[in-house]
Amino acid sequence: MIDFGTKVVAGVTPGKGGTKVEGVPVFDSVREAVHRRRANASIIFVPAPYAKDAAIEAIEGGIKLVVIITERVPFHDCLDLMPYARSRGCTVIGPNCPGLASPGQAKMGIMPNLLFKEGDAGVISRSGTLTYEIVNAMTEAGFGQTTCIGIGGDPIIGTSLVDALGMFQKDRKTKRIVVVGEIGGTAEEEAADFIKRRVTKPVVAYVAGRTAPPGKRMGHAGAIIQGNRGTAESKVKAFEVAGVPVAEYPVGIPKLLAAT
Repeated sequence: MIDFGTKVVAGVTPGKGGTKVEGVPVFDSVREAVHRRRANASIIFVPAPYAKDAAIEAIEGGIKLVVIITERVPFHDCLDLMPYARSRGCTVIGPNCPGLASPGQAKMGIMPNLLFKEGDAGVISRSGTLTYEIVNAMTEAGFGQTTCIGIGGDPIIGTSLVDALGMFQKDRKTKRIVVVGEIGGTAEEEAADFIKRRVTKPVVAYVAGRTAPPGKRMGHAGAIIQGNRGTAESKVKAFEVAGVPVAEYPVGIPKLLAAT
């Protein structure tokens, strides 16, 4: 993150206060890091059983942006955490996500630095590895990014596809939007409806899991098909009804962007 250009001002690990990592001071609490170093965002890597407490500590310390990389965070922990974060005016990205990156500015996450290029396309993705593949294909084709947001693949997440679409619609630097979805849940159908009603910028999409058998649970907790909802076909159809072209393969995204 430091190599990407992020201003990492502090680390927090109870009992490690007073030490340094890569020249960055470590504190025993988030509140101390905020007070001493004016931290305004926090990225959480702690193990799943403690992720909720770490996020609450960050929120109570005055942090307004929390990115939770940790996967397998208990479902009920997320049910408690997300409403609490909203009540305190804090934006949560994740959990079970690769984070977010704005080329030329900063990165909070585990995305490979070398993939990115400054540009005018916003990227929203439920999948970490597909994010890397599609961003790389975009960069190689000459399409840069304003910001790339990996929202996470769990059923309960802090920032939805609709939330992220609303942010990119308002962002003056973003001229076009890429949505990377996958089977399971109804997030893409809801996103397609939102695009039809509220988004005026060109949107292109990719939906992973077209060959997955119905009822089969995939790698992500949220990627399970129930009946006719959550299938790749229903998501692709919803996007097409909203005027959003859908790539058959990840490498097809640049061709769709070229047509916008």
